[in-house]
Amino acid sequence: MTEPERPTGPGPEPVPGSEGSERSARPVLELDQSASASAYDPVDGKADDGGRIGRFWSVRRVPAALLALVVLGGAGLLLYDVAAVRADRPAMRWRRATAEYLAEWRLDEIAVLAAAGAVMLVGVWLVVLAVTPGLRSLLPMRRDRPHVRAGLHREAAALVLRDRAMEVSGVQTVRVRMRRSKASVRARAHFRDLDDVRADLDAALGVGLKELGLARPPALAVYVGRPPARKR
Repeated sequence: MTEPERPTGPGPEPVPGSEGSERSARPVLELDQSASASAYDPVDGKADDGGRIGRFWSVRRVPAALLALVVLGGAGLLLYDVAAVRADRPAMRWRRATAEYLAEWRLDEIAVLAAAGAVMLVGVWLVVLAVTPGLRSLLPMRRDRPHVRAGLHREAAALVLRDRAMEVSGVQTVRVRMRRSKASVRARAHFRDLDDVRADLDAALGVGLKELGLARPPALAVYVGRPPARKR
């Protein structure tokens, strides 16, 4: 069999190592240190069709590290004392003193109940940290591409809305408070009718919220008033 002839016409010549260069040219996602790796996993096509987009999950390194240190230290100390007793050596003084001290307390005393309640609250707090996403200041954005997930900080979103509000004629000062489900805007108008200023703010901020590209745009609440009168 003869090898088929290659086309002799003009065309781009293959560059040696082009496959490797294409792979190296692909963008690499840099993980944010405050978010877990699962926050950057690609999703299926359901999210692009308007499916539910979840919040970013925090890794919570500080609580996990503190709890691990406490459990490791307590378990290691107790294991060492138990091994010493098994080796026919006396138990540590702190364990004997603790056992004698606890033997004098009754379960229905206020101090015992208070300590049990405090331990229960700490346990509930750890469970809440484990089952909730965290990162409430990071608002998830729409996922137009399955391999890209973006978020917008509340401060940045509030700054964008504030700039939009200051462009409205008659507005003197603006304060924006951005939450996950509501954006509160308080403006002061030094001229023009308040109803006209409020209508312009509603229109401008409504467009601004859409341009932010948030997955769940918050509700908009606009309050307009006059600046306080100066004292003579």
